Amino acid sequence: MHTTAASAAGCLLYLAVFLAAGWLAARRALPRAPAAVAVPLGCAFGVSFLAALPALAALALGFTPGAALAGGAAALALALVLRFAPGFVRMRPRFDRDTAAAAACVLPVLALTLWLLHTHILHEVNGTYHTGQSCYGDLGLHLAYIKSIAVRGLFPPVEPMLAGDVAMGYPFLCETVSSVFLLLGAGLRFAYLLPLVPALVAVFGMAWQLARAMLGCAARACLAFWLFFMGSGFGFFYFLGSAEDFASIFTGYYTTPTNYTEKNILWVNPIVDLLAPQRATLLGWCVLFAALYLLWRFAMQGEARLWGPLAVLVLPLPLIQTHAALALVLCCLVCGVYTLAARPHTRAVLLPWAGLAALCAAVWLPETLGTVIGHAVNGENMLRLHFNWVNNDGGFKDNYFWFYIKNIGVVYLLLVPAFIHAKPKQRWFYGGGALVWAVAECVVFQTNLYDNNKLLYIWHFLGCVLAAGLLWDAFAALRPAAVRAAGLAGVCFLGMFGSVLTVGRELVSDYVQWSAADIALAEYVDEHAEADALFLAPDSHLAPVCSLAGRQILCGAATFLYYHGLDYSDEYSAMVSLYAQPDARTLAAWGVDYAVFDTTALTQYGGDEGWYAQRYELWYENEAVRVYKIT
Repeated sequence: MHTTAASAAGCLLYLAVFLAAGWLAARRALPRAPAAVAVPLGCAFGVSFLAALPALAALALGFTPGAALAGGAAALALALVLRFAPGFVRMRPRFDRDTAAAAACVLPVLALTLWLLHTHILHEVNGTYHTGQSCYGDLGLHLAYIKSIAVRGLFPPVEPMLAGDVAMGYPFLCETVSSVFLLLGAGLRFAYLLPLVPALVAVFGMAWQLARAMLGCAARACLAFWLFFMGSGFGFFYFLGSAEDFASIFTGYYTTPTNYTEKNILWVNPIVDLLAPQRATLLGWCVLFAALYLLWRFAMQGEARLWGPLAVLVLPLPLIQTHAALALVLCCLVCGVYTLAARPHTRAVLLPWAGLAALCAAVWLPETLGTVIGHAVNGENMLRLHFNWVNNDGGFKDNYFWFYIKNIGVVYLLLVPAFIHAKPKQRWFYGGGALVWAVAECVVFQTNLYDNNKLLYIWHFLGCVLAAGLLWDAFAALRPAAVRAAGLAGVCFLGMFGSVLTVGRELVSDYVQWSAADIALAEYVDEHAEADALFLAPDSHLAPVCSLAGRQILCGAATFLYYHGLDYSDEYSAMVSLYAQPDARTLAAWGVDYAVFDTTALTQYGGDEGWYAQRYELWYENEAVRVYKIT
């Protein structure tokens, strides 16, 4: 489970090849772009290549070391072609005010997010793995997918938390970008974190650059950046009643000004509750923000040649994060209407749009029909109509507008005047976000209503851009400068204080996620169990044989399976029966290879361990768990 110096060096070299190809692709797309654009855009291309190229090789070779090496060789060949083909433009790095402004925004939030990932992802403390509040739930899922893909080598992958060969309906390329490093010898923590570093550079860097391109001003872009990544609503008012209420922010479990369901506060901070715990969102935004930047230049600034780089960048996006792909399609639809309305209908104008649509359709449809789209259509309680997002979920309902006012705050209040104040091209581009909002308000694309926020936050980002333009221009007219600064500071306080408190809570949160006994069990399973072994284990969302060792279990946590639209009733019944009333015929019917007994198995399910002990070999034992080998 640990990474040696040699394997770390090999993984870093492997990643460097993809990032080099990505940087060269960015340089080809935008030959005159400064480093502040080329670096994050290159990271986005590099991560996209890392998702796509090993996966393409895996279709023929399985997800094996051979596929990893073939993907790396393809990335190297691509880098060489991009560098030495005619037309490459050499550029010297330059440092200007825009670069300084971008760095002043990007570097602090990058450092913050990396620190959160360090303390939240398999953080070893006294022989146990610790995490924080935001990653306690989802981390077990992502680790299970990453490890299982590498261990089993099946591609497309199957669900590790359900017996049989159930196709993984989750957008699995956000996991394979880490699985590939396990194949190269990395430990699980190193493999998990490594590709997230360039992805975060792309998310933060390209978000800033998109705001800069839309607003035409670095200062406005900085304001938009902070309104989005550190923005929040008015939930902090619920904690100002007493010192005890305020202290509960830092001691409770999800009692923060941005995530307080008791008061219908659900508009979370994007760094803490989206980027840190949700790999699909992080990697999806890595590609999406770069794509929106290219789309702005392509559609709004008339740089028609960018249709090709844009198409190449987003080819794997539906299997990285399907919501991001849908958001991009909706934004492209509005930008396409703008093109038809504002530009001449010539071949030079229309053919790039046709090329973009044709290339994406040719790749996206085969990618998704048998995976995420098929799963959305056939899965339990997936695609359906529903209005008003989560405002009426769980029996708590606010007035429609008050719900968004108290959740989003200043930016929501300013949307209408900001739209009026904006320039025509800014309005059109925001129209793509508004279409995303309209669809997300009326249609649910997965079992969990809450997950539509993966669409809503794209609308919100574009709203932050318009709001920043209005705020900056309004306060710029104030005199003297002290009044201007005080007014802007007051608005920023109202718009960001809740997120400041939420980030503070996340920084001090600390929970034991896996004990020393869990880790020891996983290490033994990792070394001695067959890659395709099936384990009877309690349906905990932290089951170590699945999350840490990547082995398939009979039935995983309902919180994962239900929200992925999977019917797990037969597997769950079999798991309960095999603990409480075991019999050899049922074990054989399900193909169980190992049975795990811990406190949960004995107390929650009334596990009859004696029956197993009389018939099967005690394969592994420590102070907290025993495992019997069935076959």
